[in-house]
Amino acid sequence: MMRFFTGPTVLVIDEHDYVPLPADAGSALFQVINKRHLKISSVITTNRLLGAWGEILGDATVAAAMLDRLLQRSVIITPDGASYRLRNHAAASNQLRRVTICTYLIPRPGELS
Repeated sequence: MMRFFTGPTVLVIDEHDYVPLPADAGSALFQVINKRHLKISSVITTNRLLGAWGEILGDATVAAAMLDRLLQRSVIITPDGASYRLRNHAAASNQLRRVTICTYLIPRPGELS
């Protein structure tokens, strides 16, 4: 199993904080990050601050050790603004709202009398 996770040139772990990890999963994730450390790239996306990783992993010591390795030679990107999913939802809602309003405002043929 370790070979599976340490083999790819880039490992992407998306939404790391989405659900809390089971008891031993934090240690297993640390082992993967440790094996990849300084050798191959890893990308992790999360909505949580780094200080909350101890809670997510269930062990503050493991979280600190993993963050030490991840942050040594990393770039942290913090996006600004609304989520693209929320933007798409808002645009679709606005379009639907415009179509609905226009449907009621435009008279049908023969209704002008």
